[in-house]
Amino acid sequence: MEPWLIGVLGFVALFVLLAIGMHIAFAMTIVAFVGFAIITSFEGAVSMLATAPYSIVANYMFTVVPLFVLMGSLAYQGGLITDAYTSAQKWLGRLPGGLAMATIAGCAGFAACTGSSAASVSFMTMSTLPEMERHNYDQKLATGTIATGATLGILIPPSIPLIVYGLFASQSVGQLFIAGIIPGIVLATLFMITIYIWVKIKPSAGPRGAATTWQEKFYSLRYIWSMLVLAAIVLGGIWGGIFTPVEAGGIGSVGALLISLIRRKLTVKSFFESVKDTTRICGMVFIILIGAIMLNYFFALTRLPTMLATTVADSNLSPLVVLIAITVFYIIGGCLMDTFGLMMLTLPILIPIMHSLGIDMIMYGILMVLLIEMAQITPPIGLNVFILSGVARHIPMYTIFRGIVPFFFAILVMIILLIAFPQLATFLPATMMEGS
Repeated sequence: MEPWLIGVLGFVALFVLLAIGMHIAFAMTIVAFVGFAIITSFEGAVSMLATAPYSIVANYMFTVVPLFVLMGSLAYQGGLITDAYTSAQKWLGRLPGGLAMATIAGCAGFAACTGSSAASVSFMTMSTLPEMERHNYDQKLATGTIATGATLGILIPPSIPLIVYGLFASQSVGQLFIAGIIPGIVLATLFMITIYIWVKIKPSAGPRGAATTWQEKFYSLRYIWSMLVLAAIVLGGIWGGIFTPVEAGGIGSVGALLISLIRRKLTVKSFFESVKDTTRICGMVFIILIGAIMLNYFFALTRLPTMLATTVADSNLSPLVVLIAITVFYIIGGCLMDTFGLMMLTLPILIPIMHSLGIDMIMYGILMVLLIEMAQITPPIGLNVFILSGVARHIPMYTIFRGIVPFFFAILVMIILLIAFPQLATFLPATMMEGS
């Protein structure tokens, strides 16, 4: 049997295993092992299974994942995120829909420290939903704002998916971080515009909050200095070439720890809670990563990705057509499976295709994250919606899904802008390269 045909059958088998409910990490590992055994030998597959996980996890560059996760967890336990939301609430709360806008600003601040969408939606639901309900906000607007605002956690650096994409696609993690800044700001702005339009059409959906004096507004800024300093040190150090992303993660973790201790917000219990959260998140990331890289070994043997890339290049398809097709595929795929797993499943196939079309891989990394954001709020899987529903059990899930519809189109507008103007993602990394 031809190797490429074995690759096709492996892909089919993978979807069958996912359809019957197997975890994607185990499904990818099984397909990789069996396929490797068929093409080489059973002994070769056993050797790969024995050595690949260690060689992957022992890679120094992957240290960046737990370091940034720990930084975000310490920042959360130290109260940095709560203070950011409090300040945003003072400045924006008096506007129509202002509490929802403050939630978006809080999500952006949370994103600058965590890189995790799941952590963001859980925390923001507990801290902002009661406040919006107290001011009689429409449940659809309140929950839609939280579920979609939390997606900023994987776009604004540091971002776990961007780290994994960079390591998997052999791209600079530092450049990917810098590339996410402008799209992250633009997307947060689009979310706020969406809220403004919603409240303009239906004023009762987002009543004004309590009035605050200018003194209170400026006084609230004292809350956010620590978060701004931490983000500036980490991202500024990467941008200026002062330290690598791994070193930035270490410095960020120590910085978050010191700031939390100085503010007397971190206890022994919350410190160990941060370590536990870091271990849990990294365990999930690495088990999927191991399965994906083993699957990549198998597909490399079949030469299926290379054949597909050659076919696409020879077909003279426009890069725009391919990007639109990938966007549609991810929207549909997000309805069927876990978003991080979907990214890891498709990268071995799509990366060679992107190279063959001459598409900038930094821009494509940002596009990939935006597509994952859409998948995180797409029914019926919609991870962010499930997490929000689990915290706010009194709100029906269909209400949350109805609330995310306008924001879904805001993300779609951002994707269109990025495809039309890739400089949104490539300008700052290019400046970074010129500076170095």
